[in-house]
Amino acid sequence: MFVVVEMVDTVRIPPWQFQRQLNEAIAEELNKKLANKVVYNVGLCICLYDITKLEDSYIFPGDGASHTKVHFRYVVFHPFLDEILVGKIKYCSQEGVHVSLGFFDDIVIPPESLQQPAKFDEAEQVWVWEYETDEGAHDLYMDQGEEIRFRVTDEVFLDTSPTGPTVTETDNPAAPGAEDSGQKKESPYTLIGSISEPGLGLLSWWNS
Repeated sequence: MFVVVEMVDTVRIPPWQFQRQLNEAIAEELNKKLANKVVYNVGLCICLYDITKLEDSYIFPGDGASHTKVHFRYVVFHPFLDEILVGKIKYCSQEGVHVSLGFFDDIVIPPESLQQPAKFDEAEQVWVWEYETDEGAHDLYMDQGEEIRFRVTDEVFLDTSPTGPTVTETDNPAAPGAEDSGQKKESPYTLIGSISEPGLGLLSWWNS
């Protein structure tokens, strides 16, 4: 689930931090910059593990801060494919079951990866596994807040870095804020899960 990744970055330390130990100041700046951020094709950064090398520091003309090239290792959340994780159901929608690990919420189990046969209950807004027994079908609901065990089957990284202005229609200018409401906020890192095999799904299904 967690891996240690080697990284290199140039860290800027402002003059009012010069009285501190260099390692402490650099560690604080690295955590400010990376903690709880997604690095493209790397994962969700958690915290600094250690600093392996500090190169020479430089002060450039017009800038009183020091600039130091730092080699360091960072703890990153990046589950491997086919890893089994346990989370809690955040909510259900037509897109599938949305799962949270507490510190990471962008996990989706699509309808085709649920225990089959499954149906979406529009009234309750939950997915239901129609479990077949000798006595007939029993509806097993995937309620919000329930613990769920799932397998990681895929990951999707999306580059959400700022882009240039898009071409707008000059004939029909949009009202202020209209373009923001029409755009769906995309997640930079999404995990795709599956519960379509024995032992996976709500923990309560297999404990009872």
